Amino acid sequence: MGRLFFFIGEGVRALRRSAAPSVAAIVTVCLTVLMLGVLIPVLQTANGKTNEVRDQVGLRVFLADVDSSGNPLPTGSVGDQAPPDQINALRARLEAIPHVQQVDFINKQQALGLLGNKLKAQHREDITAQLPGNRNPLPASFNVKPDDLSNLGSVRAAVSPPGPNGQPAPISPLINDITDSRDDANKITGATTAIRWVLGVVTGLLLIASLLLVGNTIRLSIYARRREVEVMRLVGATNWFIRWPFMVEGLVCGLVGAAVAIGFLFLGKQLIVDPLADNFTLIDSGATIPFAGLALVLVGVAMGVSAMGSGLTLRRFLRI
Repeated sequence: MGRLFFFIGEGVRALRRSAAPSVAAIVTVCLTVLMLGVLIPVLQTANGKTNEVRDQVGLRVFLADVDSSGNPLPTGSVGDQAPPDQINALRARLEAIPHVQQVDFINKQQALGLLGNKLKAQHREDITAQLPGNRNPLPASFNVKPDDLSNLGSVRAAVSPPGPNGQPAPISPLINDITDSRDDANKITGATTAIRWVLGVVTGLLLIASLLLVGNTIRLSIYARRREVEVMRLVGATNWFIRWPFMVEGLVCGLVGAAVAIGFLFLGKQLIVDPLADNFTLIDSGATIPFAGLALVLVGVAMGVSAMGSGLTLRRFLRI
């Protein structure tokens, strides 16, 4: 135990001796840990939301309203929902299409309720309550989910194949419109990929800078204590007895930098992230690592980077 305190004392004394490079190394480690502390939850949230969007991607097949005789009305006209036999027949045709995994029917009343709930969740006025009488302008629809996102195009082509004139024509006159959310999914995937690349590159550069600055701090310490090293070598000190104070010096740089960064991250979590989580579902993600676990990971990374920088420098510049 006494030898451990000796190594720690020697490492701290060496840091005080070379204050300027030590501070530079600590600041760089702190910035690296800060970036990692942001990058890890962002990557987890982005991956979770991307997978969630991919799972929700599908076709939305809107049905035309019908008149009293059961004939489809033109687009924009409001009538009654198609009779069950027509709806069931169309559902069977949709389910028979290759690569279709699931078909869900949403009737006109359900569509109205979903719109009302969405408006309430966004704290907007519920305009559905202002509709006169039983008038419901929202169409019934089918949600068609493919077995894989890559098959969405072929499923859409099967729902609306080319007609005699070469133009896409729905497989049923009851189909009024077909939409899909591929564009939204591609935009979200592209944005999250760009965020991952930017944060990853910046973090990688900071990791390299941390290695170099910690190594430079140890190198300056070796030069300042070269006579002490020579004396210890002459009196029979083992190689690791000579090296440990320099290793401790690098580890202290990593520990202090990690502690400062985790303190800033905790303040940011309490003052910014947690208050916004109630209003932004992207921030309020349960898929991210708990803060205590994240702090342990960051301390481990900081100590590892510092130990690596110290070890590489000792191996290159400390001749014993």
